[in-house]
Amino acid sequence: MAEISQFRFPTNIRFGVGARSALAEFARTYEVCKPLLVTDSGLPETEAFLLAADGMDRVWPGAYGKFTGVHPNPTDQDVEDAWEFYKQGGCDGVVGLGGGSALDAAKALRLKAAFPDMALVEMPLAELPSTLTPMCAIPTTAGTGSEVGRSTVITVRQIGRKTVLGAPPLMPEMAVLDPELTVGLPPDLTAWTGMDAMTHAIEAFVCPVFHPMCDAIALEAIRLVRLYLPRAYCDGADLDVRGMMLVAAAMGAVSFQKDLGAAHSLSHPLSSEFGIQHGLANAIALPAVVRFNGQRDSAQYERVAVALGCVESPADPASWVADFLRELNHSIGITQRLRDLNVPRENLPELAIQAIEDGCHLSNPRQCTEEDMLRLYEEIW
Repeated sequence: MAEISQFRFPTNIRFGVGARSALAEFARTYEVCKPLLVTDSGLPETEAFLLAADGMDRVWPGAYGKFTGVHPNPTDQDVEDAWEFYKQGGCDGVVGLGGGSALDAAKALRLKAAFPDMALVEMPLAELPSTLTPMCAIPTTAGTGSEVGRSTVITVRQIGRKTVLGAPPLMPEMAVLDPELTVGLPPDLTAWTGMDAMTHAIEAFVCPVFHPMCDAIALEAIRLVRLYLPRAYCDGADLDVRGMMLVAAAMGAVSFQKDLGAAHSLSHPLSSEFGIQHGLANAIALPAVVRFNGQRDSAQYERVAVALGCVESPADPASWVADFLRELNHSIGITQRLRDLNVPRENLPELAIQAIEDGCHLSNPRQCTEEDMLRLYEEIW
């Protein structure tokens, strides 16, 4: 109680089937006349893109730009390229459409609009204006929760590593959670992104930062993913289930205002070095990190176990949670081993170096060393 804490939940969210109609409200409220639609190259062939583009056409007929060049792990070059489209099109707003990669690139584009002559890694985030170029975030996956986050994760080409850029003004002005836009998500991506949401919520809950509101949100997100992810994996056309997963993903991202943990430090190099989808990397790393943390304090996972459906208090809550997560991964087709994803064992020491340089583990409930990171990689290899 001796320190002042800050609690912030400002995102305007529009949720429900057909919520993409809120684009009209976005245009009116923020006086956006020509937005740039930012997405990845794979999305224009999907039903989700057609539905969203129809909504864009209704609000800005023939008067919006398109950038479809975002990579699965977005790079600073993606942002530079989007900025050129934004400038040449005379745009005055951003609509991010897609998974976390597209939404992160769209958020980073707003940094370029604020500091057009600076590289992303050089930008003085503390000097950002309180409001940036208006942005509406429309997720087509239920995992990252980037639509309600105040950070963006970009791979910087010069160093070949992911960099987290965070500041409150980066939070989108509006988030649209429309279950119809996630119906076409394949089962594997449904599983991977869903476990991303689970990882956010669990790591946020055990993060040793005082934030009781985020704790409550994290526990409910854990419960929702436990209930609805297996159903979404088996029946992607169920709009109620898809909707609840969107809510869970947003709640997971809200909860990690507290910060994250070692699973994210392990997963980031796996994405930048081997292109492993972020949620998949998190899913593989999380059980091992839970067990590692529990060796120091297993009791911190008691409420996580309850949220996961444990009806009797286990003697070792962390082990119970780790076992549950491994079984959940197995039930939705997620491998437990990096070797299955063609990660060479001889690369693990270099990955451990990168993991310890990643800042997420600094808020892990158990302090990590490079040797710890290597042992964790060995455990999941």
